[in-house]
Amino acid sequence: MVEEKVKNGKKTDDDRESGEKEEKLDEEKKDEKKEEPEKKEPEPKQKPKLTESLKKMLMLRNQMNHRRPAFLRQEWHRYRRLQKVKWRVPRGTHSKMRRHYGYRPNVVSVGYRGPKAARNLHPSGFKEVLVHNLNELKMIDPKLEACRIARTVGMKKRMEIMKEAEKMGIRVLNPVKVRK
Repeated sequence: MVEEKVKNGKKTDDDRESGEKEEKLDEEKKDEKKEEPEKKEPEPKQKPKLTESLKKMLMLRNQMNHRRPAFLRQEWHRYRRLQKVKWRVPRGTHSKMRRHYGYRPNVVSVGYRGPKAARNLHPSGFKEVLVHNLNELKMIDPKLEACRIARTVGMKKRMEIMKEAEKMGIRVLNPVKVRK
């Protein structure tokens, strides 16, 4: 009989046709699902409200940073251990570096300092504020300041701070990178 779905343990022609139709529908649904997830464009990072003079000072500081020499410690070429250490003042009585002889490396001095208006600012132009909890986050002015979450803050509180900062429109300078 044609009405019976299974005849002697085998599928009939009607069952095969309906099975093929179902497979085609399933494939179409999969294709639709593949097309659905569109790439979300990342939102642009928030910019500070800066005056023209402050913008110029930031650009000037950037140029000065590129021109500033690498200050090398006295006799850095002689001892490998001195190549990786921070700069220190040369103190020797006969030190040519202390006496600023032209063929010696440059010595740190006030003239290499950046513009006063641009000091203690992040390269983006925001003033950095270190945040340990939500109360400190609420005192930030989102137009001029950005927060940096302290390294001692755990992941749970860090995530709370990130969510609250996003709601308030505050830029976080060291955001959490969540693995998928």
